[in-house]
Order: sequence, then structure tokens, then C-alpha cells
Amino acid sequence: MSFVPVTGVATWRAADPPRESVVEFSDARRTVELPVKAALPVLTKARGRDDVHPSVGLLSGAVMLGMRLVAAGKFEPSDDQQSWRVTPLDATDGESVSLLAGSRAYDGLDAGAAEQVVRQVLDAVADTMPRSAPVATRRTSSLPSAGVSSAATEPAATATSAAGTTTGGDRFAERLQARIAHHRTVTEEADRPQLVRLSLRIEADEEELVAGAVRLVLQVHDERDPLHVADAAALFADTAPGAAHGFGVRASTHASIALRSAAEVWPVLDRLLALRVPDEITLDTDELVSLLDDGVAALDAIGVDVLWPTSLGRDLTSTAVLDVGAPRKRAPGPAREEPLQEPLLGTDSLFSFRWQVALHGDDLTADEMDELARAASPILKLRGSWTVVDPAVARRAKKRLIRTVKPAQAIAAALTGAVEIAAPGQDTTDEQAVVVGASLLKIRERLLTAATREPVESPAGLHAHLRDYQRHGLTWLADLTDLGLGACLADDMGLGKTITVIALHLHRQAAGRPGHRGPTLVVCPTSLLGNWEAEIRRFAPGVAVRRFHGSRRDLSGLTGTDDASPDDGLLDVEEVLGGTEGLDGPASAGFVLTTYGTMRVDQKVLAAVDWGLVVADEAQHVKNPASSTARALRALPGSARVALTGTPVENNLTELWAILDWAIPGLLGSRNAFRKVWAGPIESGLEPTKARQFADLIEPFLLRRRKSDPGIAPELPAKTETDHPLSLTREQTVLYEAFVRETLERIERSDPDARRGLVLALLTGLKQICNHPAQFLKQSGNVRLGGRSEKLDLLDELLATVLPEGGAALLFTQYVAMGRLLEAHLTHTGVPHQFLHGGTPVREREAMVERFQQGGDDASLPVLILSLKAGGTGLNLTRADHVIHVDRWWNPAVEEQATDRAYRIGQTKPVQVHRMVMRGSVEEKVAELLGRKRALADAVLGSGEAALTELSNDELRDLVMLRPDAGDR
Repeated sequence: MSFVPVTGVATWRAADPPRESVVEFSDARRTVELPVKAALPVLTKARGRDDVHPSVGLLSGAVMLGMRLVAAGKFEPSDDQQSWRVTPLDATDGESVSLLAGSRAYDGLDAGAAEQVVRQVLDAVADTMPRSAPVATRRTSSLPSAGVSSAATEPAATATSAAGTTTGGDRFAERLQARIAHHRTVTEEADRPQLVRLSLRIEADEEELVAGAVRLVLQVHDERDPLHVADAAALFADTAPGAAHGFGVRASTHASIALRSAAEVWPVLDRLLALRVPDEITLDTDELVSLLDDGVAALDAIGVDVLWPTSLGRDLTSTAVLDVGAPRKRAPGPAREEPLQEPLLGTDSLFSFRWQVALHGDDLTADEMDELARAASPILKLRGSWTVVDPAVARRAKKRLIRTVKPAQAIAAALTGAVEIAAPGQDTTDEQAVVVGASLLKIRERLLTAATREPVESPAGLHAHLRDYQRHGLTWLADLTDLGLGACLADDMGLGKTITVIALHLHRQAAGRPGHRGPTLVVCPTSLLGNWEAEIRRFAPGVAVRRFHGSRRDLSGLTGTDDASPDDGLLDVEEVLGGTEGLDGPASAGFVLTTYGTMRVDQKVLAAVDWGLVVADEAQHVKNPASSTARALRALPGSARVALTGTPVENNLTELWAILDWAIPGLLGSRNAFRKVWAGPIESGLEPTKARQFADLIEPFLLRRRKSDPGIAPELPAKTETDHPLSLTREQTVLYEAFVRETLERIERSDPDARRGLVLALLTGLKQICNHPAQFLKQSGNVRLGGRSEKLDLLDELLATVLPEGGAALLFTQYVAMGRLLEAHLTHTGVPHQFLHGGTPVREREAMVERFQQGGDDASLPVLILSLKAGGTGLNLTRADHVIHVDRWWNPAVEEQATDRAYRIGQTKPVQVHRMVMRGSVEEKVAELLGRKRALADAVLGSGEAALTELSNDELRDLVMLRPDAGDR
């Protein structure tokens, strides 16, 4: 090929596959392009010439190096099996490439680019040489074609020397075939999955199903591709790994490890481990029950699925059904008090939870349930198809009755749609969905619509016009009590809870149903006796009313009591009402008013009467269910119970449980169960959905309306609330800091029990210091009060503005001692006033309230001092247009109740609420906490002072230490 210009530039043009690469030779006279196969002889001959261009010398050296590598068998198929390539170079061959590139580099081609060209030429030579016809005198064997492209099946050539002679053709062909086979095996093995997971396939023919047996077949799955599956028998027994199942040689080892783990959670699989080839085992009835009972769940937990055939259904489901049960027989002996005594939900009403089994969603008939209960095998033929019966479903079919429940518990389940059921032999319970029967569905619908349906007409004997929301409240109470259920009316103070209960009494009397015509017992704080009596006389003058209180108390003439002698001290209807003229009914159908203290003392006397209705006013008085007052109230019999309170939750949800559990016993379960299921999760805030579920449960039984609700009390005037920040005097500052320092040191040294008492003493003492030093120091008599506390100075300023304008004010303090100081201060300054506290006799309380309310000639008494506990609930003090909180209570709901003595229906003037707060003190910090609590809608979930006792020492120090802005003078 002397026409090829090797003295000029040779340009390498790489291609894919490499055998199609081209070499372009050019000089000043001509240009020649040759494929690699034709260029090889030219480049090998040019090796010995001195006049070749450096580019030709580079390509010539690369060709010679490539031929030596091919002769040594250092080549292999490419990744796509469509061409040959040089095997990865070892250190020696790599060094040869680098030296060649470095020595033959020239202008325009550096050493790095030259090395890249050399490597491309090596692959082109490797892809070209095995395809060339051999020059040997005898033919070589052809390469095997399996797994290799058609281009690779051409006869393999022996390595040729520069002179074109053959050298070791047979040996080269053998090495080449071995390398191809090795490469194919390694590549295929690397692609096969090695990591597997197991599944168990259930199989059974008709005869096996009749015998109650099934076969369990072990399967393996590719861990990354679950659809790549094979029977374990093929994996363990195959003599040519991967030929059929497609798994790698290590897959069987991993399958054995996984099978051992599965046998640990379900020991029946030990039988598979004992087999040389773990293919399948037959399960008898007991083993199948074991699989269904806990084997499936245990295996699923470690990722082993149990696969059931479509012909063997698993569509049996069980549901808890709640409906009316058979009436229960009364036990012999004296009658026992029952909370619900109306026909629909009375003592004879019996509700039961029962299991109902369904197939494909269709309930089984009674005969099918019996057949299921009698079945000895977990495989049963129902409605023409074989079905796998879960042992739990079978147990439920055998014992269908879960339990009987009282009506209140049945209603709770109907409202929530769930019930806690314990598995047989288990102490723990699981929540199960419940299907409500038709009878309870009607009751549930009635409960949910009671407060919103068309209201009933006002009773004929009621001498008042009920507002729309009061008529809805009456309708709601009437519906619940007609069902034999109790209720909690939790309207804001001043919205007319008393008149609503009076209307309820008249409505029940007019209805004349069994249990309705008995007298109504009202249990209330002592301060409210007069208010109840006045309201009944005003709005239901035809109804008898008597007090059961004080030294003259008797229940003669009421159902269940003996008539008393004429001189037995009876406070009868004539004495209460001033004569019997105008009475439409007997005394036994009227009201009896008593106090919590009297009820506690004379509980047995009151319990002897068959009350038609029992009303607990200010029901938060029995928020502690363990108290003797609460126990006595629970012992009073009645057809229905109604709780009245403006603050159903003062501190925590257990207080609400106590009220509702008295009104509707059993609705919320036991106290411990309530704390576990409802109060704990809601108060912790960890389960937000629980609050909504709880609201759905109690909503039908607790009616809560506020003055601010649209349409409730639009005629109420405006209410303005003002916080007055004040500074501690120098005397207060010194007392405050000294008391904090001394008490904190004692707290840090105390044990946990003593610590709580010390914390409460600290908080109480600091609040007393903030009020007035004389209260903390227990000073009385002719002690100087002025100039020692800015609270008295502000009080003087407020009264100096209010009284000249004809206004009136309520002064609230939680301490009687502070009330005494206020009384002494107002006396000294000449401001007329009264002081109502817990020790004030009932008659005097009523006279105080009447004098304050009347005004007119008694307008000279425009200021009423009240202790928070004695005067914070029940009183109607609408003459006042200013409410002053001298000190702060820990609960905003209690403060709002006190404010509602003036801000209630009947108030015609705007109400100003003043709160005194000492800057930088514990009062200010507690006020900030109260502001956050008030922002919670309908939920006061803190624990008042009790929660503060649980603060750490650092948190407590931060709470009580004075801030720099406390100030003094």
C-alpha cells in the first residue's frame, strides 16, 4: 500500500462499535481513508520507518500494543455484547500506554489526548482481530453461539505476527471460549437476586377441605421485586442454580435464615425446617386454628404474608350490635334506687351488645349462626362456598351476648358509635365500632334534635313570657326528662335558668305521666333560697313551695312521708305563701327548697320522698364526687335529675364528670375510666380528636348558651372590662421580698408533701400583701389603712366618680379579712355600704340583697362588699353598674360568675368591670395566665392553685419574684 501517504498526518476517527473506526492518511498530494481492518497492515509496516509523521507513529505503536494484548487473550465482550474490548489493563499494560502516549505526543495533541487515542485504538484492534480470517494452514473451532450476538459467532482468528504468521491458534481459541463462558456466568449471576423474603401459599382440594386440612407451600420473592416469585422447592433442589427460577446461588441461604426467623414466631414452621427441601407441609385443624388465631398476625409483623386462594373465602365479619334486650326480672326484696325510671328508658329497660356475623356483608341467619357455633373446624361451607372462619369470629358466634348495659351506657355507645370490649380472657379492652338498633336510633335522633326542634308552648300556669332560647331550653329539658334522662343546663349566669326549671315543673305536671306528678326538690346554696322562693312566687303563684331548712323543717304531706302533728313545727304552704288562696294543686305537687348542708344532714329524710324532679342549683358544689355532700345528693331518688351551673368546668374535666354522672349515671363510665379514656388525653392535648369526640358525646346532655351568643340576650347593655395596674408601696415591697426569700428557702429544703403546703402558703401570703399590709400582718382595730396600698387609693377614686352619678358598685374579694378592712375603710371615709359573706345569716342575706336592689330610700347603701364564695353565684344584683375585683381569683370562670351578679337579664345600664393588679407581682403574672386560659373556647383545663404547686423551684421563683417595674413609694 505504497499509495498510502504515511509521511503525512494520520487522523484517528473513533466510532461505535470500534471496528468501524476510520484512519485518514493525508499529505500535500492526496488523502486516503481506510477502515481499521485495512489500516492494520499499513500501520504495522510503518513501524520500522524513520520518515513517518508522529501521528502515524502513535497509531502504529498503539496497533502493535493492541495485537499483543489480543494474542495474550486480554479482551472480552463489551457490556452490550455487541463488540469486543480490551480487558481492564493491569499496571504493566497501563504504564505501556502512558509511555507510548508521552513519547509520541506532538503539536496539537498533548499526552492526555494521545493516551485517549491509544485506548480507542486498542479497543478497535480487539474488536477487529477476532473477526479476521485465520492465516493458519488448519482451521480452528468456532466459538459457541449461546448468549453471544451473531457477529461474535464468526471463526476466531489466531494472533498474527507482524509478518502474518500464525502463533498458537488452538490455544488462543480455547482461552477465548473459556473467557467468554466465564464472563457470561459472572454477568448473569450478578444480575440475579440474592436477597429474598418469604410467603406462605395455602392450597387445598375438596377432600382436604372436607377433612378440615390445608397444605402450606413455601414461596420466595425477590426482596426488590415481589412479583419475581418461585416455589422454595425449585430454589433448594435445583442443580443448576438460576436456570429456571432466576435467583442467585446465595438466595437459598437467605431463604433458610428467613425461615428460621418465621419459625420463631410461629413454631409450626419448624416442620418445614426439618425437611431437606422445605417445600410444603399439611396443616391439621389445630395447626390451622393456630395460624388463624395468632400466626397470621405474628408472621405479618416480620414481613411474611399468608396467601389464601380465592376459592377459600375469608369474608366472615363480626359487628357489635346494640339494641333493646329482654326485660329483666326484679329481684325480691326492697326496691333499689335506679337513675332512670321512665317507661322508655326506665329500670325495666335492658339494652345489650350482641355479636352479629355477616358473610360478604349480609347478616347470617339464626340457623347459620348456630351452624357456625357448632363447627369443629375453622373451614366451613356456608351458602355453597368454603369459608375460613377466624377463631375470634367463631367464639363470638358461640357466645353472642357481649353484655347487658344500663340505658345511659347504651345511649353513650349510640352517640359515639363505639364501645370498649375486652377479648375473652383479657383484661385490656379494644374499641369496637357498634351498630345501633332501630329503637335506639329513634332515641338518638330525638336527643340530637331536642335543643333545636320546634319548641313546646309555655305552660299555662307560668306567669311570664319565655324568650325563644328559654323555650328551646324548656323543650330540651322536657325531652330528656321524658326519656328518663338527666341534663345539665349550663347557661351563663343571668340567662334565666331558674325560670326555665319552673316552666319545666309546670310542663311535667300538666303532662301527667307516671313519675311526673311528684314534687320537685331544689338543692341550692343557702344564699339562693330566697331567690328561688321569690321566683316561684312571682312566676308560678299557683304552685306550693316550702323550705326544708333551719330549725323548722318538715316534709309532711309529701308522697312517702307520714302526716305530722299540727304543732310539729311544719313550715307549710300557708306560712310560706301567706295563705292557700290561689293554689291550683296540692302541696305534694309543688317545690321543696333545701340547701346542700341541710341535705347532707337530713339525707335519709329527703330520700324517703318519691321526687318527680331533683334539681341541683350551682351544681359545681358537688364537683368532688367523694365528698359527703355529693354522696348524699346521689342517694336522693327521682324520676329525673337536672343540674344547673354557669361553670360546669372550673378547674378540670373530672368536675364535669361528677356533675354529669349525677345527672345521667353511667353515661361517662367510672371516674377512673373517664380519666383514662377522656380527661387524660384531652387535658394533655396529645389527642386533638378526643375533644371533638367528647363534645359529641355530652352535647345532647349539656346545654351551654352565653350572653354573647347571637339572639340570646340582645337587649343587654355593653360591658367594659378594665385592668388597673398599680404599684406596691415601699412597705408592701419590703414585706413581699422578705416573704419570698424566706419561704423559697424553706421550700427548697422541704419534702414533696410539705412543699405543696408551703407553695400554697406563699401564694396566699403574697396575694394578701398585694391587697394590704394590714391583711398579711393580721392587723385590726383602729389601725391606719390609708396610704399603705394603692388598691384603697384606687377604690376611693372609683367610688368618688361612681356614687355622685347615682351609680352602685359591687366589691368582690376572696378573703373575708380583706372584706373587713374594706368595710373599716369605707366607714372611715363615710361611704354607706353592706358586707355579705359566708357567715351572714340567710334572712339577713336576703334583706341585704333586697335593700341593695330596691334603691329609692335605701339608695344611701350603694356599695355592697361580697366575699367571692358567698356572693359570687346565684344573686341578682342588677342595680350595680360597676363591679370591682379587689383581688384576682385563679380561675377566670369564677370571676365571670361574680361579674354576672350585675351583668345579667334585667340590667339596663352599661356595666364597668374593674380589676386591680399589682405590677411586677404574682398578681400580674397570674393575670397573664388567666388571659391565656380565657382565650380557650369552652375549656378550662388547668388546675388552679393546685397546678402551681407542681412548678419547679426555678419556675416558682420566676412566678413570685418581683419584676423591676413593681415600683414603690
